[in-house]
Amino acid sequence: MNNTNEMLVEFKSAALNESFARMVVAAFITSTNPTLEEVSDVKTAVSEAVTNSIIHGYESKDGVIKIKAKIEGRSIYIEIIDEGKGIENVEKAMEPLFTSKPEEERSGMGFSFMEAFMDKLVVESTYGKGTIVKMWKEIGVLNHHYE
Repeated sequence: MNNTNEMLVEFKSAALNESFARMVVAAFITSTNPTLEEVSDVKTAVSEAVTNSIIHGYESKDGVIKIKAKIEGRSIYIEIIDEGKGIENVEKAMEPLFTSKPEEERSGMGFSFMEAFMDKLVVESTYGKGTIVKMWKEIGVLNHHYE
């Protein structure tokens, strides 16, 4: 039996699809037999990434968000992809409390939450073209971090 699986989901960049994204990923990772806490961590990280795409990437205009996910054994790899405006300075955007929209009372903690709940986070962005948020999590391994 092959213990590798992959999925690709596309949906409109609407706030109501944030919960859809969480549920799709939660359902997809059940084959790894995660704990409720692990499911919650992944759902939170996905939620933050999708919300960033909607609010910052597309600035609440219509667009498409893609989720690519892959499972190998108990390793989960997730990409949240948008073709929004991109991030001018990824390093600055990833700083805790940094927000490009303080007037909307954004906490600036999205990337910090993603880093806290996943084992590894990589953000690739081209200003004017879009962003890919790549996240990894090892299910069933305490405090495992990728090198």
